Amino acid sequence: MMPADPARQTHDYVRHGTTSLFAALDTATGHVYSSLHRRHRAVEFRKFLNQLDREVPAEHDVHLILDNYATHKTPDIRRWLARHPRFHLHFTPTSSSWLILVERFFAELTTRLLRRGTHRSVADLEADIRTWIATWNDNPRPYIWVKTAEHILESIGAYCQRLLNSTNDSGH
Repeated sequence: MMPADPARQTHDYVRHGTTSLFAALDTATGHVYSSLHRRHRAVEFRKFLNQLDREVPAEHDVHLILDNYATHKTPDIRRWLARHPRFHLHFTPTSSSWLILVERFFAELTTRLLRRGTHRSVADLEADIRTWIATWNDNPRPYIWVKTAEHILESIGAYCQRLLNSTNDSGH
């Protein structure tokens, strides 16, 4: 592609497989801990927790902000957490992934690497993701919330009010 050319996608796009990226973002430094797996089950999530347990200094508590995916809540994971009291899982409400800061990192990975990438195999895809994360971690940058909690809550309140008004206006 040349500069200023619009992005295009061919009609014969072929998907060569998928991978699951487990990632944790150190909010203070911007460092990303990551692990790629061909499946997305509790077994792989526990492997990622074991990796975090090895890589995060033992004197630090680990707080993970997670969605409500069943993989994070199995009896095996609960047993693992009981044996690792420095780990604390916090679950966001449904449809609130914007509260999970690592999702911002996923969006950047998608925009800067995956959306325009060409990968002829899952191995190629995983190699590109690993390289991109390693490059990120060479000069990590923490994400900074630009809106206060009060501003966010005001925006949510205004949205709810508009929703309520639109329901009342339609006669329902």
